[in-house]
Amino acid sequence: MKSFEVNFDGLVGPTHNYGGLSFGNVASQSNSQQASNPKEAALQGLEKMKALMDMGFVQGVLAPQERPDVSALRRLGFSGSDAHVIQQAAKEAMPLLVASCSASSMWVANAATVSPSADTQDGRVHFTAANLNCKFHRSIEHPTTSRVLSAMFADQQHFAHHAALPAVAQFGDEGAANHTRFCRDYGEAGVEFFVFGRSAFDSRYPAPQQYPARQTLEASQAVARLHGLSEAGVVFAQQNPAVIDQGVFHNDVIAVGNGELLFHHQDAFLNTDQMLAELHAKLRARGGNFQSISVPRDQVAVEDAVRSYLFNSQLLSRADGSMLLIVPEECRANPRVWQYLQGLTAAGGPIREIKVFDLKQSMQNGGGPACLRLRVALKETELAAVNPGVIMTPALYDTLTQWVNTHYRDALRESDLADPQLLLECRTALDELTQILKLGAVYPFQIN
Repeated sequence: MKSFEVNFDGLVGPTHNYGGLSFGNVASQSNSQQASNPKEAALQGLEKMKALMDMGFVQGVLAPQERPDVSALRRLGFSGSDAHVIQQAAKEAMPLLVASCSASSMWVANAATVSPSADTQDGRVHFTAANLNCKFHRSIEHPTTSRVLSAMFADQQHFAHHAALPAVAQFGDEGAANHTRFCRDYGEAGVEFFVFGRSAFDSRYPAPQQYPARQTLEASQAVARLHGLSEAGVVFAQQNPAVIDQGVFHNDVIAVGNGELLFHHQDAFLNTDQMLAELHAKLRARGGNFQSISVPRDQVAVEDAVRSYLFNSQLLSRADGSMLLIVPEECRANPRVWQYLQGLTAAGGPIREIKVFDLKQSMQNGGGPACLRLRVALKETELAAVNPGVIMTPALYDTLTQWVNTHYRDALRESDLADPQLLLECRTALDELTQILKLGAVYPFQIN
């Protein structure tokens, strides 16, 4: 039976803005308060989706969230009509309004952790929505994320959905940004690779000193249990605390994996040799041949990796068995990174081609190509069970492009977030989007 890795890209929401909300994310903080362009951001994302579809990859779409999140503001003590809540928050607590308007759900690598049916005990694809409890503006996402994923993957014969882990620091879970999977074929049993930044209960694991480690070992272990993964098919690895303190807030900022290959920076992990040996042994037991490419620090410094988002790239398998690396324009703009990439493709290894995309609007807020997509490995029968409305086609691309051009603003500043009209614009757009994507009622304003 044929199998696929489908990339479901997050559609950038109408309130895309540079709030500088993510402590530990260098790009997010350094571009705080700049004017954003929601329309351009959404169109840049759609262009990447269409390009991958045109290359023959199966491509999907994951809907954005309702923003501002008025219900979250009400839970914080603001009252009255929706318009009054927004105006009161703008007057008394502007940072809370900015947080409630965040379009960070566009980075759907954080939406959930996904385990394919070949790995799970019950033979279904498992989804656990990420609690994202390290940051308030992201911690409010998972209820809608769960509803959207359930509407996309509704067939209970093939798909199982788990609620987010307890919203406490000990179980901080950032989803697929700290998870990847190695396999010989997407439809065969593989090895799931969970990367954590700290342990909540075991002091033997070192922790970063400047920035928070958002993923805990305990959260990763809990997701593995929920998904029914066997010990033989799981590897847990700790991220290097020193690179977290240099702005590597998720593993997908310093490493990316696909198929049998891990592409990572030399300083990405602790106990690297032991970790690689475990990955090699466990994948070999499942018929695979694990490979790794370690990028030396003397060729690409961690600072260069963070600024260019070299590793926040998409590593895709092509029909001829070689791999394609999708990188942001910032990689080409960095001389050291670009020189390394030219040598990488010329070396004749598994990565044979680099494609560059302009994702400046997302990049300025701290998210590159890998942040924008949630990978879901599906067998042919499972793909047939996915809601067809969310699978990219030329017609859907045209419809969504027109939808963005109709509903999105081309400039958004912090002061604009206080305009109650923005909420009405967002709700109108999302109500139409649920019909386009055939999602049904998934947003609070449609349910309440």
